[in-house]
Amino acid sequence: MICKSDITSLKANIGDKLGQKIIVKGSLGRSKPFEKEATIEKAYPNIFVVKYDNEDRNVTYTYTDVLTRTVEVAVFDGKEFSPLIPPLEPKNNLK
Repeated sequence: MICKSDITSLKANIGDKLGQKIIVKGSLGRSKPFEKEATIEKAYPNIFVVKYDNEDRNVTYTYTDVLTRTVEVAVFDGKEFSPLIPPLEPKNNLK
């Protein structure tokens, strides 16, 4: 379940990373995954804007898109890309 504090924390985190390189991963539906390099351009109360490097267009995403893992965002820290939010831990199948 997504809490308001999760969204607030993610907004601040993305706001701190304006201008940084990222990789956005997602799906366009029916086995059409995409992975694109981009830059975080702007952050607003409900959305953030990224500009794809190889295309001259901006795309908006909601913070909920990231928290629900509809899109995955990895941020470049100068050496490598690391996930903006940690990967899900596998659930134990205890019976």
